[in-house]
Amino acid sequence: MSIIPPGLALNLNFYLSGPLPCPYFPAQVERKLFTRLGNTDPAVNADVNAALCRAGFRRSHDVVYRPACSACNACVPVRIPVESFMPSRAQRRVAAHNRDLIRQCADPVPTAELFALFSAYQRARHGDSDMARMSESDFAAMLQEGQADTRLFMLRDGGALKGCMIADSVGDGLSAVYSFFSPLEPRRSLGTELILFLIDIAAARGLPFVYLGYWIESARKMAYKARFRPLQFLGPDGWGEAKEQRR
Repeated sequence: MSIIPPGLALNLNFYLSGPLPCPYFPAQVERKLFTRLGNTDPAVNADVNAALCRAGFRRSHDVVYRPACSACNACVPVRIPVESFMPSRAQRRVAAHNRDLIRQCADPVPTAELFALFSAYQRARHGDSDMARMSESDFAAMLQEGQADTRLFMLRDGGALKGCMIADSVGDGLSAVYSFFSPLEPRRSLGTELILFLIDIAAARGLPFVYLGYWIESARKMAYKARFRPLQFLGPDGWGEAKEQRR
């Protein structure tokens, strides 16, 4: 799926996980190639994370990984080219509907307010997942372990926190790590609004890409990623747009 940048593998230890049930295809198992951001210098972690992000890896806590499934290549790294991004009519409606929200950037410092929103989101969207059972200390670890030039991009309605995107700066763009938002206002499409927020920040900083992690064509929960056009995919020949997007 991707190539580890030359020389980088010499400075890191990579591991292959054991087989685990695939969360997207119940009859299959998944394996991951991963390494850890263990350097005491956050700037070094940020450089490593940035190089691996461009090679199709994704960060969770202090682990940077990519799928390494022998019988499946459904997980495809995707990114939005900021300069050529054209919001759809629906995305323009989302932006207009959320014009009243206040956008904020902050350091990844855990607070009771953030944890309350995270917990409400997990109960509503992923009630049977391990993340729904995370404690406040687990949530703090999620924000603070493996920081790699990480920031929080938050949406507020007056003083009330409505949404948060955890994202890393990766040199040539911003990489979405995880987002959570109020489940009580579905008409706002806050998940879409958070990605539009990242695109606007990247454009303001002159960064060419917003990385969205993995996309699986048959996974309904990932369908929103393909609605950001044009969308670049990482394949055997590197990054490029899907042919059907060029028609």
